[in-house]
Amino acid sequence: MVRRRPLVADLRRHVRHMISAPAALLASTLTTPRLQRDPRRPRVLILVENLAVPFDRRVWQEALSLRDAGYDVNVICPRSAQHPTAHEVLEGVHIYRYASPVEARRTAGYLVEYPLAFAAQLALAVRVHLGGRIDVIQACNPPDLMFLVALPFRLFGTRFLFDHHDACPELLVAKGKAWSHPLVRLMTRLERLTFAAATVSIATNESYRRIAVERGRMSPDDVFVVRSAPTVERFAGARVDPSFRRGKRHLVAYVGVMGIQEGLDHLLDAVDVLVNRHGRDDMQVCLAGSGPERARLEGRVHALGLDGHVDFLGRISDEDLGNLLATADVCVNPDEVNEMNDISTMNKILEYMALGKPIVQFDLTEGRVSAGEASLYARPNDAESLADCIASLLEAPGRRARMGALGRRRFQELLSWEHSVPSLLAAYEQATRRGAAPTVAPVRVPLSVVQPQVLPASDTLPAA
Repeated sequence: MVRRRPLVADLRRHVRHMISAPAALLASTLTTPRLQRDPRRPRVLILVENLAVPFDRRVWQEALSLRDAGYDVNVICPRSAQHPTAHEVLEGVHIYRYASPVEARRTAGYLVEYPLAFAAQLALAVRVHLGGRIDVIQACNPPDLMFLVALPFRLFGTRFLFDHHDACPELLVAKGKAWSHPLVRLMTRLERLTFAAATVSIATNESYRRIAVERGRMSPDDVFVVRSAPTVERFAGARVDPSFRRGKRHLVAYVGVMGIQEGLDHLLDAVDVLVNRHGRDDMQVCLAGSGPERARLEGRVHALGLDGHVDFLGRISDEDLGNLLATADVCVNPDEVNEMNDISTMNKILEYMALGKPIVQFDLTEGRVSAGEASLYARPNDAESLADCIASLLEAPGRRARMGALGRRRFQELLSWEHSVPSLLAAYEQATRRGAAPTVAPVRVPLSVVQPQVLPASDTLPAA
């Protein structure tokens, strides 16, 4: 019997959604209420395709900061099990959610997911627009296609701001595609079109800013670094919870997505070295988060005989996350060294630093920019080196305390979300000044205050 190729099988399986899903999406968007707003406030619409809000912490913090600056903020995003409501107002932010009948894992699935998502986003955007002209549409990738939703509104004077979360070509390369692969070349072209459509773009770090200027051909004056990080107060109520240790002396923690490029296989290999080869029975490892590789990783833990040493917590609340990190002795970022991870700022690193925890990670450019001397750096993609770094910190409580204190101080003085807000507002000022001036001006920030942004090394921080 001839087996169908996965791509063909996926196309056949997803085509049923193309028949039934549009009606459901249309119903969900048309039943969402259209509300009239204060015409004096500049109006912002934020588009998100891959996560629900407020679960997407970066987008939610952006929305709240813009609200505080006087903007009328609207968000369009997919629904989720945790956030199933079609429309709600949270803390003054209007959130419109659409049903997402397909969550793709292969190319065939994306051919269905993206058109349905964009149709829903466009329908909801029209409804927002009918309540008053939108001054700025902010699109958060992935994918690098949402400029298509924003383009029709340019006819009404709306400005397009690109919030560059992921370098999509590098992401494909990290997953095994060559730069010459047709899909990578397509993603590079779509990225270029997104930058070309943008009035202003915001980048998560200096590496992404260089992409916008060099590959996206944007003017340096139109690219702003807005780093992702928790607020100082986010984990203020965190407390130590000994139950995470499962009776062990030490706790090692990981927080984040469980995908291929997150390098969790390296972490499990390191735990295998520590427990099965070196005989350490005094450490517990907690993995918080979820993703497409979770089931496979749980199988690996069982195969390695590590069931009594590794816990999978799934997605947990902010309160539980804070308590987990407050309890941890060492926090790990095992993201493997590749072209995507080397230029990306990982939220987990900033969360570790916010709780004053020492970090172990591979030596990645932006990882070192963020953590500085609050981290030890293992040899690239080397599980034994990762294990050695973890063990060295577990055996040195004084060093752990010094590194954790340095990281928390670096977070508070340079990296917390509060330090990114002026750059966000400057980006919006740059965008709105090119269109019709709003009746009520938002908070203004001098551009010279916020860019370019270069972080000092840990040892150049001012003395305490």
